[in-house]
Amino acid sequence: MATRKPIKTTTRKAAAHLRGGPTFELEPAPPKRLLITDVVLRDGHQSLLATRMRTEDMLPIAQKLDSVGYWSLEVWGGATFDTCLRFLKEDPWERLRALRAAMPNTRMQMLLRGQNIVGYRHYADDVLERFIERAAFNGIDVFRIFDALNDLRNMEPAMRDVKACGKHVEASICYTVSPVHSLDRFVELAKRLEDLGTDTLCIKDMAGLLSPSDAYRLVKQLKAAVRTPIHLHSHYTSGMASMSALMAVTAGLDMLDTAISPLAGGTSHPPTETLVAALRNTPYDTGLDLPQFAPIADHFRTVRRKYHQFESDFTGVDAEILTTQIPGGMLSNLAAQLAEQNALDKMKQVLEEVPRVRKEMGYPPLVTPSSQIVGTQATLNVLTGERYKVITTETKNYFLGLYGRPPGPLDPEIMARSIGEEEPIKGRPADRLEPELEGARKELEGKATAIEDQLSLALFPAAAREFFEERERGELKPEQLEPPPEKGPAVAHELHLAPVEFNISLHGESYHIRVSGAGRKSDGRKPYYIRVNEKLEEVYLEPIQEVLAGVPEQPEAGSTTSPKRPKPTKPGDVASPMPGRVVKVLVSKEERVNLGDSVLIIEAMKMESQVPAPIAGRVVAVYVKEGDDIKTDETLVQLE
Repeated sequence: MATRKPIKTTTRKAAAHLRGGPTFELEPAPPKRLLITDVVLRDGHQSLLATRMRTEDMLPIAQKLDSVGYWSLEVWGGATFDTCLRFLKEDPWERLRALRAAMPNTRMQMLLRGQNIVGYRHYADDVLERFIERAAFNGIDVFRIFDALNDLRNMEPAMRDVKACGKHVEASICYTVSPVHSLDRFVELAKRLEDLGTDTLCIKDMAGLLSPSDAYRLVKQLKAAVRTPIHLHSHYTSGMASMSALMAVTAGLDMLDTAISPLAGGTSHPPTETLVAALRNTPYDTGLDLPQFAPIADHFRTVRRKYHQFESDFTGVDAEILTTQIPGGMLSNLAAQLAEQNALDKMKQVLEEVPRVRKEMGYPPLVTPSSQIVGTQATLNVLTGERYKVITTETKNYFLGLYGRPPGPLDPEIMARSIGEEEPIKGRPADRLEPELEGARKELEGKATAIEDQLSLALFPAAAREFFEERERGELKPEQLEPPPEKGPAVAHELHLAPVEFNISLHGESYHIRVSGAGRKSDGRKPYYIRVNEKLEEVYLEPIQEVLAGVPEQPEAGSTTSPKRPKPTKPGDVASPMPGRVVKVLVSKEERVNLGDSVLIIEAMKMESQVPAPIAGRVVAVYVKEGDDIKTDETLVQLE
């Protein structure tokens, strides 16, 4: 291992260093070509378009992307897996195979959330191992692995499994700013990751908090401490990412994440073309040809307009993040959550509550899933009017240590309120988990034989079941449903997700309509994705639009069930603090419960929460079942 070199200092303060600290002289690193990873097919549209880009808008430009000469293209992982199943009604595995076939010459990269894989909780080791093996088989070359708490116990198994598949491990350090984090702490973490055998190291600056001077210092210290190549991933939210990238390059950075310009900036990443141009004819020239980006940019400029309804209201540079430290993706998610509750006017209160909750939780970096845990708990604290009146299952599990080791000390009062008399665990969280994949296999027995389907079910049971049901009914009808072979080359699968096609005439004009998929039913109505083109030409009237079809469902003839649940009026009427979906009903009629006992588990804002009994009493009515959508003004369970 290389000996760490001291950083030269001067008497001048570095003006760019927002928090003070040691000063430095700028010592350019030896010349080297900078390698580029473009994130347009994953984090670019995840950050700006709520991950809604469909595979059909990726494949037409894939060949041109493949010919650029990128070090890698980030194409999968993160939120894309969940979104494909839940909203786009695409098979994420089909997407991966299609992209692999279309881009045979470029490394394909994915974001893996350590033991969380691509979900929001820890999964058993058998799911993790098999997921990595199938992801590698179907086309992933580079696995960027991170843990929200920088707990290496949650990263090491994934690193080991990737190595076993002969693929590239890129372990990540989640960068954040807090009283318990420092550059020295990140360097020590990098040393441990190098000892674990990572092939490259990523500085993952998900909130755009890395200042130019700190970028220089951190890369300089890392290059002195480890031999592993350093990769920088920094979001543009605060407006500093391009400056930080250039400073990191002069300090010896090896690799940089960028996004093609139409999907750059804002909560995304620095623009690819700008960085390539800025470094041209310098010792750090990327070697990429600037004119080749023009048709790629034109394509995504057109594509972005198709998804305008998914654009966040929080666009452009948001310098307030330098004080709130809330990542752009989390910001837009909080806005969506509050809009869902008709409480967007409480946004300022939630933004003020997030830092308080984060401090009480020991200053976790705000990245999936800790950003969802902190953000959802802060939102509930504001919406209910009482801090921790409702505590999500994930908040409780966090204080129990089921997500890993928090970076800093936990607030003892909030911890006691969250977990009561239960004892936090000491070991690796996943050691407590029983194997899960066999249960998914048994559930799908006779329905689907692909190991990929079993993995989808294990990761996202509700979304996967709904996807499989629609596929079985013929609503999706992929061209190829047979699983790929266990061994042998990956095969291309044409995505055929729109079997419903018809022509209409309107005011003397003929239009071709194609239904591309459907979302989740709510209140008897269902969102559909449709494509409309004029006489099959390339001129589109709304190329992709989410519309509502149908009318609220009426009760069946002779049914005694009311189409609406009663409004809560009595002390024993159990209502949800937020709209969501029932995950589990924990009580039955005539059962007796105590004050505070959990009667329901609901899912809202991607988090599960337990709904407590408001009184001690007897269950006289249960108005919901598992899978039901619920609102805040409905009685779900009635107690007397």
